[in-house]
Amino acid sequence: MGFKTGLVVGFGVGYVFGTRAGRERFEGLKQNFDKLVGNPQVQRIAEKGKDVVETGARKGLSAVQGGVEKAADKVKDKLDGSGTGRSTTGGGGSTSSGMT
Repeated sequence: MGFKTGLVVGFGVGYVFGTRAGRERFEGLKQNFDKLVGNPQVQRIAEKGKDVVETGARKGLSAVQGGVEKAADKVKDKLDGSGTGRSTTGGGGSTSSGMT
């Protein structure tokens, strides 16, 4: 029973010291991070990065919209083109698009 008790006490002491050391390390990291984020040079760089991303997003959106418009126009042309090749006699004529 003495071994188990010593083992439990040892784990407890290790845990307490470990959490204290971990907490101190966490606080140190947090302070360094706050200093870094508060640095005006870092803020300028982050703002430039944000502007670059926004510009790229606008260009990408414009490119996608242009592609969608072109595709829509082609589909319209294809549909309009198949409609003009039909027989107007009403006799069940075939289309000139070659589609079955």
